[in-house]
Amino acid sequence: MLTKLVYTGIVCGCIMVCSGCTISSPEQPASAMANGDDFSRKPENINIDKLSNADQAMVESVLGSLEPMIQKRRQQQTLAWLQFEDLYAPLDNNQRIFLKAFATINPYQLNIDMPYQPIQDFPLDLVKIESQTLLSANGQPYITQTQFLPKNVYISYINMTNAMQQDIGKTLYIASGYRSPAYQLYLFLFYLKNHEYSILETCRFVAWPGFSEHGNPLRQAIDFVNEQGIDGQENAAEFEALEEYRWLLEHAGRFGFELSYPKGGKMAFEPWHWRYQGQ
Repeated sequence: MLTKLVYTGIVCGCIMVCSGCTISSPEQPASAMANGDDFSRKPENINIDKLSNADQAMVESVLGSLEPMIQKRRQQQTLAWLQFEDLYAPLDNNQRIFLKAFATINPYQLNIDMPYQPIQDFPLDLVKIESQTLLSANGQPYITQTQFLPKNVYISYINMTNAMQQDIGKTLYIASGYRSPAYQLYLFLFYLKNHEYSILETCRFVAWPGFSEHGNPLRQAIDFVNEQGIDGQENAAEFEALEEYRWLLEHAGRFGFELSYPKGGKMAFEPWHWRYQGQ
């Protein structure tokens, strides 16, 4: 039921971890993540087809060093505002050199089938959506993390799910809303292992930082999960088979949402991922 969604108000700029700070200018490519520092590792020496064994070990080392900070930010509910300096701070010099080189890989070598998302200032009107515990079909709890959406997107989402509830008696929750490009970089590193440390293959499933609609409030994406905890992440066909998905195909456009990654594109089919285009 929609009553499970608690609207706790607008997050004002004064309590943002990094309110109003620009990550990179819209003219910069998405790889303009590092601070322009001189560093010995060159991004062109990173194998995008499959990371070398040494670089695979470095990725796991970086993730291990970041884990305490990530867990703390998750508990503080501030992951959405993660900045690149937050990623670099817990790392030793070698890890920092690698991550800055990784972040400045030329994205146009990665066969990315989506437009560059001009990176905006952190939104000041984000609405907080509280964590939800859903009971999945196998009896295991599915817990959504606290999420954030720009106010206009949140209002359209509520209007849309209210209409869905009236039409078919079902609703969709938010598995992922706004997240910063720095957090997107962390997620990209985290999921590399799932794709045998191939940057090219991972790009089919995880957006490269600066190309994710989750980080662009003007084109804000939402990943949905249904009341039974079906989010399609492990099996897209499960979400595609939902009555909720068929309802979205027919009605989401009325509320300003459209499917971002349909079948047939370079990106993997993601029936749960819908972006807000405005009404």
